[in-house]
Amino acid sequence: MMRQFELVELVKSYDPGADEAALDRAYVYSMKAHGAQLRASGDPYFSHPVEVAGLLAGMKLDTASIITGLLHDTVEDTVATLDDIERVFGHEIAHLVDGVTKLSRLELQSDQTKQAENFRKLVLAMSEDIRVLLVKLADRLHNMRTLHFIKDAEKRRRIARETMDIYAPLAERIGMHRMKDQLEDLAFAELYPDARASITARLGFLREKGGGLIPRIIAELAAKLKEAGLDSAVSGREKSPYSIWRKMQHKDVAFEQLSDIMAFRVLVGDIGECYHALGIIHSAYHVVPGRFKDYISTPKPNNYRSLHTGVIGPERQRIEMQIRTREMHEVAELGVAAHWSYKQGAPRTEGRQYRWMRELLEILDHASGPEEFLEHTRLEMYPDQVFAFTPKGDLIALPRGATPIDFAYAVHSQIGDKCVGAKINGRLLPLRTELANGDQVEIVTSKAQTPSPDWENFVVTGKARARIRRFVRTQQRAQYLDLGRAIVQKAFRQDGQEFSERPLAAVLKMFNCASVEDLYVAVGSGIATGREVVNAAFPQAAEAKNKVVPLAQARRRGHSRETAVPIRGLIPGMALHFAGCCHPLPGDRIVGIVTTGKGVTIHTIDCDTLESFADQPERWLDVAWSSDEADAVHIGRINVTIANEPGNLGSLTTTIGKQGGNISNLKITNRSIDFFEIMIDIQVADVKHLTTIIAALRATPVINSVERARG
Repeated sequence: MMRQFELVELVKSYDPGADEAALDRAYVYSMKAHGAQLRASGDPYFSHPVEVAGLLAGMKLDTASIITGLLHDTVEDTVATLDDIERVFGHEIAHLVDGVTKLSRLELQSDQTKQAENFRKLVLAMSEDIRVLLVKLADRLHNMRTLHFIKDAEKRRRIARETMDIYAPLAERIGMHRMKDQLEDLAFAELYPDARASITARLGFLREKGGGLIPRIIAELAAKLKEAGLDSAVSGREKSPYSIWRKMQHKDVAFEQLSDIMAFRVLVGDIGECYHALGIIHSAYHVVPGRFKDYISTPKPNNYRSLHTGVIGPERQRIEMQIRTREMHEVAELGVAAHWSYKQGAPRTEGRQYRWMRELLEILDHASGPEEFLEHTRLEMYPDQVFAFTPKGDLIALPRGATPIDFAYAVHSQIGDKCVGAKINGRLLPLRTELANGDQVEIVTSKAQTPSPDWENFVVTGKARARIRRFVRTQQRAQYLDLGRAIVQKAFRQDGQEFSERPLAAVLKMFNCASVEDLYVAVGSGIATGREVVNAAFPQAAEAKNKVVPLAQARRRGHSRETAVPIRGLIPGMALHFAGCCHPLPGDRIVGIVTTGKGVTIHTIDCDTLESFADQPERWLDVAWSSDEADAVHIGRINVTIANEPGNLGSLTTTIGKQGGNISNLKITNRSIDFFEIMIDIQVADVKHLTTIIAALRATPVINSVERARG
């Protein structure tokens, strides 16, 4: 354990103006506060905050961060309060300690909601001051180093998994690669001990077998650069076991097939010398195709800058090389901590490398709960990235597999909401197209556009998914509200009651609703029925009204405009669904079936599926087409039998097109030597439009039969 004078000397070695008295005061305060507390290892608990402070001093952080490291557990684990901290050390330290407090009462429980809530609080705290995250990462690193002392295996695995999923990606996002590698490797050792042991053993064998190979390669590279008059420092490094294992998994290759287990680094004075060194290396050795990456002209989102290349180097060895300036190297190793200067005051969470943090806060605003926030955040922190450009040349970094929708939301939330199309490298392509490195993307927008629920099936960024889900949630509630109100009003009319919200307010508790609006939403989403609400409001007459109507009678009985619920303004896929079994169209007689949590599914009145709901009259809803639906596009399905001859399929599609129909899906369901049986989905305006198309097809000589699909 680091002693008091050692910690002070370490801080003063890089910050001669550090407040020595405050450091001494914090050291003694923390030691007294933790008293005789012990860690799982049996060591005094006080050793933990001292080690955390030592890690922070190793990153050359300011005095306030070091003091926060010493005090970060006092509020949660001792009798000290935040008021005490503020009185003794001031507002800044108290604010940082409050932000860093581990919340272990939440962390040490397996409940996913509490873990998510804890992470949400961390994001809020670190968005105000990045030092909160730096102290938190140092705290987590020391806890991981002592993880093996915890006896509960399940608890060890949960902490390791949380480290791998949340804290290592956070370290990577602020460019702290050294910290990220240590956290990943410690978590890897706990989660996959056999895999790590195997890779470590193979690395040991290679070191033994290679003998002096590494020094010889370094010497030859240094000599080549020196001959060209370049002052450089060359070093070799071994990849961590976890990064080797991840590459084996990602590329599905064996250990022996990996070419970059050893990487070599060249440090030079300035950017010009970086490219000079690259030219020397490429002219001296054969380049491995596809291995060159220029992160100097196009830095990573965490501000990482370097040239990467692969060559068949000295002694015919295939090696990976990184070329960077000494300043870039410091940023690559320490990330945001390298930008910290105790002379410049608190670091700001602004600039390009903090964009992801602002996006996390936006996700926080749009997520419905902590679990959804955690899910979207994990998506947002994927390390594999593609870089795309706006028409103006601005760089947008996205996870691999991202689509134009993700790109649009990354540019601005409003652009994402209004996106109707995308030009990729000048060509109009589908919105589900995956973007590649270097693509130039132009988003086409429309004021009339709103996010589509289907977008969620192919977006990959957490920001896009959170915005789409929020819109769908808001729209669904509004539509359930309108639908539920119409259903309740219809139920009142059927019972001969004058509609009023006063009797509804009296029965809210029976349906666990806080307001009449919530009651309408419950009815619209199928959790309650209009009949149940009216029966609760007027219990004295309930028995006489609960008659079961036979299916045949329900089909014979026509609906009137007065009692039918209009399906006006309801977007399919939200509160309203058109049945896939009968594909109802405007002009068909229809009936609605209420499904719990999904709203209403619309069937044609003669659909065979209705047989299964014959004994559930409370789920039947009298519905009618509204005039708005006449302008909408609907899907009609037909079954066609056609002669198996060249050109016949062309005649079929031409006939449909001439009648104004647009084929959205076509499937050959049966084929023989003479005939094809085909199922076709056609976009039409109404049942009359579909009937016209069927008549035109029947008049076509090559078509044997056409029927509207009924199941």
